[in-house]
Amino acid sequence: MIALIVLIPVFVTVVLAFRPQLQSTSHSFFTLENFTYVFSQTQVLTWLRNSLIVTLATVVVAILVAAPAGYVLSRSRSKAISGYALMLFIAQSFPQIVSIVPLFVLFAKFNLVDNLFGLAILYVSITISVATWMMAAYFDTIPVALEEAAWIDGCSLFGGFVRIVLRNSLPGVLSTAIFAFLLAWSDFLIAVVFLRSDTNFTLPIGLQTFFSTNSTEWGYVMAVSVVVLVPPVIVFSFLNRYFSIGGIGGSLAGH
Repeated sequence: MIALIVLIPVFVTVVLAFRPQLQSTSHSFFTLENFTYVFSQTQVLTWLRNSLIVTLATVVVAILVAAPAGYVLSRSRSKAISGYALMLFIAQSFPQIVSIVPLFVLFAKFNLVDNLFGLAILYVSITISVATWMMAAYFDTIPVALEEAAWIDGCSLFGGFVRIVLRNSLPGVLSTAIFAFLLAWSDFLIAVVFLRSDTNFTLPIGLQTFFSTNSTEWGYVMAVSVVVLVPPVIVFSFLNRYFSIGGIGGSLAGH
């Protein structure tokens, strides 16, 4: 029932995207005129490119930072690491809306406002806490005995992390990547504050430009909404098999 409630708006959006506008002379049930208009008369392709650049940069940097940080969080039990985990929790719990104003002032001094690089930095900063916890949770499922065996064979600490832990953590890495992807792809609040010019808009910000006070062309709104929807669906379709937190610990228990 909950899934049905969630899917109804998606179904309505897709159907209306392929229906003629109310003022259209076309009487066909299915049409591509909404997509033809948004791709030829608006900057949807530019916004799509901007969203892909910022989102992919966020995913790559978040994984590069969260993987070693999660490894330290998983393997170490010192007070310093406990303090680090507490710091991540506090950072994640801090209301995002409160931090936007001081961040805007700070980024303005470094010319990072209305800048895709600056937006990517913000997305990485709000993603990194949960990404680190997700990676640490997956690393916990990999027995330390595997790394100890590698160390005895002459492997360094970093070599054990890369060749043993990271190599067996593909599901955890991809799950974390999908989390970072969805967070950066669908963000509106941060982008609407930090982006100013049409050419730097991401798709969620570009979508709002179709809404006007007196009238809204809902066919175009639905067409852009479908464009926003397609990349996450493609990513999830390819990677859903890796949505697993089970790890390899269980498979080694019987050996």
